[in-house]
This record gives sequence, C-alpha cells and structure tokens, in this order.
Amino acid sequence: MRTTVIGSYPFPGWLEFASAHLDQFGPDDIREMQDDAVRCAIHDQLSAGLDVITDGEQTRLDFNLSFYGYLSGIDRESAPARRFGPPAHDQRGRHAITGELSAPRGLGVVEEFERLRRLVPRDCSAVLKASVPGPYTLSGRLIPNERYPDRWAITEALLPLVAAELEALVTAGCREICVDEPSMSCYGWREDPERFADIFNRTVSGVQQRCRLSTHLCFGSYKGRAVAPRAYAPLFPAFLALKVDEIHLEMANREFAEIEIIRQIVDAGKHVAVGIIDVKNYYVETPEEVVRRVKLCLRHAPPEALSFAPDCGFSQTARWAAYQKLVNLVAGVRSLT
Repeated sequence: MRTTVIGSYPFPGWLEFASAHLDQFGPDDIREMQDDAVRCAIHDQLSAGLDVITDGEQTRLDFNLSFYGYLSGIDRESAPARRFGPPAHDQRGRHAITGELSAPRGLGVVEEFERLRRLVPRDCSAVLKASVPGPYTLSGRLIPNERYPDRWAITEALLPLVAAELEALVTAGCREICVDEPSMSCYGWREDPERFADIFNRTVSGVQQRCRLSTHLCFGSYKGRAVAPRAYAPLFPAFLALKVDEIHLEMANREFAEIEIIRQIVDAGKHVAVGIIDVKNYYVETPEEVVRRVKLCLRHAPPEALSFAPDCGFSQTARWAAYQKLVNLVAGVRSLT
C-alpha cells in the first residue's frame, strides 16, 4: 500500500513574501529561491516517509493559473469579477482569447520535473511524480469568442497542447504522471461524463502505455471551498473507461461517503488512491485514525490495489499542519504493512 500526494505543498513563508516583491530580486535570485523552495518540499515529503513525492508545485500559482503564462493567443491581464468579500472562485480572473491558442514553450512541467530530479538526494528511493492539468480544467478560465465559441471548443484546442506536454514529460524520463481534471468531477453532474472520458482518453493516448498514469478527481479546494455537489455517482460507470492506472478520490472531508465506489474501480482493473487526510481541516489525524480509515478501505478493495493520500493538494494548508498530516499518514499505513 503506497503513500502518495496529489501535487502541491505549502510555500515556505519567505517564498510567499518574496513572490509579492519580485521587483526587488534578480533572475538568479529568483532561480535560487525556486530551488530552495523545492528542496524544502522534498525534505518534508522524504522526512515524512512518502513512497511517491512531487516538487510541491513550488513554482506554480494556485495549481493551474500559472499555466496561462505559457499560452499564446490570450490576454494575460485578468480582472476578477469580484475583488472584495469572502474568498471564492469568482475572485480569480478570466482571460480573453485574442488569437490561436498555442504553447510554443510547452507548459513548463518538464522544467519542474527536471528541477525535482536534479534536487532530490542521490540515494532517494521515492518515486518522482509530475502533475499536469487536463484540458477541460485548463479551459475553465478562458473566455469563449467567435473562434472558440464554448468551453468544449476551447478544450479541444488545449487538448493537443496538454498531450504534447505529457509526451515531453515521458521523453524526459518521468515515469509517474497525474493528469488532474477536477473540473470534470465538479461538473459531471450536469455535463456528459462519457464525453469527458473521451476527452481524457484522447489527451493521454500517446503516453498511456509508457508511464504510470493517474487522474485526480475532486470537487474544488480554492480557499478550502468546494464548487460542486460532492458526489462521484454521476461520473460512474462512465469514468471506469478512463485510460489510467490509478484514480484518486477525495474521501476524508466527505466522511467516506461513497467509499463502496472503490470496488467498482478495482473490478475495472484499476488502482485507487484514496484520500484519507482532510486538507481542508486543521484537525491533524492521528496514526491510529489513519489505521481505522485504511481498514475501512480494505473492506472494499485488496491492499495491492490501494494507495493512500491526502484528499487534495496541500497548497492552502499551513506547512506545520501539512507536514504532520503526512507524517501521521505514513505512520498509520506502515503500521499495517
């Protein structure tokens, strides 16, 4: 039973401060800060004892917003619809499309992976994982126009760009990739899940047999808030057709509702990464509680088909809590293996 993470980890406090004052730093200073922040994420994950680690997404802004900086054909100035009041998704801006969508420099994930590989200790035995937002999720902050009249058209334009990044990652030596499509799980209750599955499968078709491929399905975690009815039922059985080795589900913050769905996934020949640590709660789960949660999962699926993880990324959880949650996650799982 592996222990893994989704992708993001909290920024060190100094990096968050520096990010607000980048005009005071030179390019070499910034590269040094980025390396040091990734070293912090690597240290915490390896110290916790995880089997699978990432770079903590230390050079990204809010999971996917940084990717728009790599796209040509958009207006990068993005004004949010609402600036004040309680935090929510409408406080993040949307980009106007001004031309043909392209990514002449790629999407930047290859550089992230190569930095991670360069900075891990030489004796590191953990698997190195990269995460890439899927085209439907990436389309969500782009405004349709005459050329791309709706979100589906934007998604189709982004699909080959994401596919090319996946291909480049595998060529660079990445052997574990998560294609994050939280927007699919957020809107599966009102959209066509079979169409989602087709989009996903066409995105990953070039790398499907060449790496361990997973996807992360959640209901949104911006400022700790979901944006959709938190139910997986509308996605299944359509999502059993996803061409992945592993499907990650958030369960902890949903009190393990629909836990029986992991049996369907395993019966379809896939592994399941179960989110058993709540990233939206500052209650730190004890190792004993982790054991109880793992045993609940084992009622529905065999251990060889299971991995255990936090519900989502940790970017919006304080580092002290994120680290202790990871430590206790590993301690609880290892006590059963």
